[in-house]
Amino acid sequence: MRYVLGFLAAFAVSALVTPVIARLARRWGAVDIPLAEPRKRHPRPTPLLGGTAIFFSVTAVTLFVLSFTDLLPAPFLSLRQIAALTIGGAILIVGGALDDRHRLSPSRQFVFPALAAAIAVLGGVSIDYVRDPFGGQIDLNLLTVPVFGWMMSLPADPLTFLWLLGMMYTTKFLDGLDGLVVSVSVVAATVMIALALRPDLYQPETALFSAILDGALVGFLIWNFPPARVFLGEGGSTYAGFMIGSLAVAAGSKVATTLLVLGIPIMDVAWVVVRRLFWERRSPAAADRKHLHFRLLDAGLSAREAVLLLTAISAVFGLAGLFLDTAHKALALIVLALVMIGLAAFVIRKYRSTLV
Repeated sequence: MRYVLGFLAAFAVSALVTPVIARLARRWGAVDIPLAEPRKRHPRPTPLLGGTAIFFSVTAVTLFVLSFTDLLPAPFLSLRQIAALTIGGAILIVGGALDDRHRLSPSRQFVFPALAAAIAVLGGVSIDYVRDPFGGQIDLNLLTVPVFGWMMSLPADPLTFLWLLGMMYTTKFLDGLDGLVVSVSVVAATVMIALALRPDLYQPETALFSAILDGALVGFLIWNFPPARVFLGEGGSTYAGFMIGSLAVAAGSKVATTLLVLGIPIMDVAWVVVRRLFWERRSPAAADRKHLHFRLLDAGLSAREAVLLLTAISAVFGLAGLFLDTAHKALALIVLALVMIGLAAFVIRKYRSTLV
């Protein structure tokens, strides 16, 4: 019952706060102008800063839970970790708001995700181990090194930092279609709830925190599903990846399951970055319409169809991740790669047929 209440509370706050944030964004001038770039196809100026509503909802409901119940903090999700995720999230939202208003350069944008990831690691969010395909686990806390009075665990802490950065930039680059990031993040948060409630893992506090995030995302999705009336903005797109990546770590280093849910976007981002760096010789942060979700539009799908297709793929592989052991998850990742190749082949074929 607590998970349902947490979900519903965050849902209600998010759904009510989002239009208020949208009005404030318009007054402040944080608005995405259509046709300002060739890749943008929305028909009218749309307010940004939507991620602020998600962050506010998660923070408000979490503070209520902390103040009036004994459900948080708990052994698997300490007060220090919750504080780190809140501070890191605030940094992303503030940095994102500055970018939405002033269009920061990619190097300046990078400062905020890097700070958020560093604070999360300092707050105790760490990938302590990973499971091998044979059922064992590999300890990542092999060495402790003092760094300015803080004991850094190697290679766990640097790997966690890179993991969180990767997750943030995955959702950032995925934010090209109305509702896409939020829909996929809803799938990921729902999978985290189910994982945390599994009898062999059972982390009720992680499940509750994931339910709060899930509710905030769904409440925002009402306003963001195509055609969107408000956009996530820079802060919202990175905050989604930050929270999903952090909760995956808190839920017992469920990196493989998260990779299954976000596998298509991750592979798409990796391919786009490699292409930009080595083929096109330009910045990996340069914007274009060569991401998979844009290619699906070029192949003839509507924005809503593309969002539903990519969300359905995430849901299928996320569901598989709940029931597969580590060895079979590795096989599922291979299948996911084949699905990605199949999608790419479909897009290329459809696109070429439109040129004939």
